[in-house]
Amino acid sequence: MLSSRFARTSAIRRAFPLIRTNNLHYNEIMANDPTGIKAKLKEKLPEWHQDIMAFRKEHGSKSLGPATVDMAYTGMRGIKGMVWEPSLLDPVEGIRFRGLTIEECQATLPRAQGGEEPLPEALLYLLITGEIPTQEQTDAFSRDLAQRSEIDSFTKKLIEGFPKTMHPMTQLSMAVMSLQQHSKFQTQYETGTMRKREYWMYTIEDSFDLIAKLPRVAAAIYRNTFHNATEMWTPSDPNLDLSANFANQLGSQFAENNTFKDLLRLYLVIHSDHEGGNVSAHTTHLVGSALSDPYLSFAAGLNGLAGPLHGLANQECLKFQKSMMEKLGSPPYTQEAVRQAAWDVLNAGQVIPGFGHAVLRKTDPRYTCQQKFALKHLPDDPLFQLINTIYEVVPDVLTEHGKTKNPWPNVDAHSGCLLQHYGLKEERYYTVLFGVSRAIGCLSQVIIDRGLGFPIERPKSVTTEWLKKNVE
Repeated sequence: MLSSRFARTSAIRRAFPLIRTNNLHYNEIMANDPTGIKAKLKEKLPEWHQDIMAFRKEHGSKSLGPATVDMAYTGMRGIKGMVWEPSLLDPVEGIRFRGLTIEECQATLPRAQGGEEPLPEALLYLLITGEIPTQEQTDAFSRDLAQRSEIDSFTKKLIEGFPKTMHPMTQLSMAVMSLQQHSKFQTQYETGTMRKREYWMYTIEDSFDLIAKLPRVAAAIYRNTFHNATEMWTPSDPNLDLSANFANQLGSQFAENNTFKDLLRLYLVIHSDHEGGNVSAHTTHLVGSALSDPYLSFAAGLNGLAGPLHGLANQECLKFQKSMMEKLGSPPYTQEAVRQAAWDVLNAGQVIPGFGHAVLRKTDPRYTCQQKFALKHLPDDPLFQLINTIYEVVPDVLTEHGKTKNPWPNVDAHSGCLLQHYGLKEERYYTVLFGVSRAIGCLSQVIIDRGLGFPIERPKSVTTEWLKKNVE
């Protein structure tokens, strides 16, 4: 007897006996491969699949470590229950992208001509394939993304009609949902002729399309919401990289600043991925596991990113830093004054945002690379000087306070300062930048999930009553 799933698939295929578009689509997808990334992935997927199957055959029944009752009640924190290939977060070393630290990525990934920071499209190639692209492949990738960046007229009108009071993250999520009408995965799946081994090919097409369109969408949201721009849709230049086009699309004040373009490249790289357990990554993975297309999956991830405990944290950090500036007055900011201000915050029962992390137990390397950028390009900026003094003082204060496991700064403690310096002062917009970046990491794993045929996610939940009966 046929299984119900096989029977449904057979019925669909019988219902579309004359459809012969699948191979044509496949050939078109593989032919449009200027970087060779699809051919590379096609080559690697069988190798990765065999490696995983062999590993599971030998070790699949082994425990990853006992879960505790506390883990069940505290957001499953620390439970090893997901495979996430693009990155791994080490408590001491910080994030590694396919085994490379941020500093190693800065040293080895291709850059734009005249630029000093790695290109996000080069990182995207690395996250998907595990290999560093050549400069030629990266340049071809930039051109390919620029050519994919056009926005349909309906989505343009939708964004132009958003009320100025609507949060930019809500606008971004709605825009991504509007773009979903162009999903190649969804269109092909509905024909009933797409084979499982082809899922990744349509997923990678959707992912590249979405990653290419996000900067244009994000720039239009910025110009419409904060600057009442009548012209919001600057086209992408195929001769420019993703970040340079993004800067141009944000407005002329950014288009003319090459250092800001390098800051965007750095920002998009370091915020791109942070292994799979964070809310935006896990949500994208979870929704994608149901075979939802990349637009639906990433829109769900964006809604998680918009939460105050996740992507909105950088806004909270900047508000805290500005309030401290108001309290302390003009620079210089002495360690004694900053120390007293920090204690005033803690003694009032409040927290100091930007310090501590669920996994890290050292200073976040993403903070450090931003600090180095600031030391090079804006050493005299008053807000940067304050943040540097806070960094020198607050870890000791938090240690003495005794309620913080990790008293060291995270990525959110610094990003707002850099954006403020270059004129992007609208704090409510910052998480949109985070969202543009996070698509690179989240969608890389969705592509890998489809290529390796990972199943729908379905963890087991229990009740408190069950725990009380069984825990002993």
